Amino acid sequence: MTTDPKILNLNKARKERARSEDKARADANAARHGRTKAQRLLEAAQADKARRALDGARFEDENEA
Repeated sequence: MTTDPKILNLNKARKERARSEDKARADANAARHGRTKAQRLLEAAQADKARRALDGARFEDENEA
């Protein structure tokens, strides 16, 4: 008994190969050029938290305003 060859959709195979090439290129660029999106978002959140904490600790004199 012989097994039938696996049917392959050429459009899906071509698109999958293009996706993997794009992913490899993106990974190489990320390694060359810096931080991930998650790292940038984390840093922005930490800076915002620090700014809010500083503003909350600000002393306001009643005579100034």
